[in-house]
Amino acid sequence: MATHPGPLTAAPPAIRTSRLVRRFGEREVLREIDLTVGAGEFTALLGRSGSGKSTLLRALSGLDHGVRGSGELAVPERVSLSFQDSRLLPWLRVLDNVVLGLGGRRAEDRGREALAEVGLAGRERSWPHELSGGEQQRAALARALVREPELLLADEPFGALDALTRIKMHGLLRELYERHRPAVLLVTHDVDEAVELADRVLVLEEGRIAVDLAVDLPTPRSRRAPRFQEYRDRLLTALGVHPEPVPSEKNDA
Repeated sequence: MATHPGPLTAAPPAIRTSRLVRRFGEREVLREIDLTVGAGEFTALLGRSGSGKSTLLRALSGLDHGVRGSGELAVPERVSLSFQDSRLLPWLRVLDNVVLGLGGRRAEDRGREALAEVGLAGRERSWPHELSGGEQQRAALARALVREPELLLADEPFGALDALTRIKMHGLLRELYERHRPAVLLVTHDVDEAVELADRVLVLEEGRIAVDLAVDLPTPRSRRAPRFQEYRDRLLTALGVHPEPVPSEKNDA
């Protein structure tokens, strides 16, 4: 099996925060977060509802204008976002959605290439409502990657999909990640999803990073492998959930 080569240490970090604080009224949602994510590193962020996951993502994406806070934050110039809702504009065709805001003579060519990468070649002239939920998320991934981001921020991008489509999208995201190598910060409530996709998993608890766990597993990963279950159980315990046993595969590493 192919193993993950790890972050590119020669490049500057994709995310760096120091003593990052965010407040809403009297409530301190992020409490002096110190975080470094390396270039090319795939990191998942877990946490209970209200732990501050979305607040951290908004801060990193620059979408928290007017929110009270302090501390230092640095991200690359090229940052792309992916959400649970594909956020395709219904009055634009798929290709036009993918290249929206891009300039240059090759924008449409790049958009077609990105759609082909996510399995949507031939759907360039379709309207968003003509795509299934999974296809809409594929188009959203194409829109994010066509900008050649150094950092991809993904806020539960598969949360609204059915189980089978989620499995397919997991494989696609990991494949695209290996090909393009942006740093990825994936916010999710799904512990299995985090261990399957990421090489590092953070647990946010009451505005602080409570767990920073490196996932040393070859890819592709089996959820029934004993070591997968060990990581899963550690994270569930950190989240205050009593883990249930999963049938194991005897020959899995």
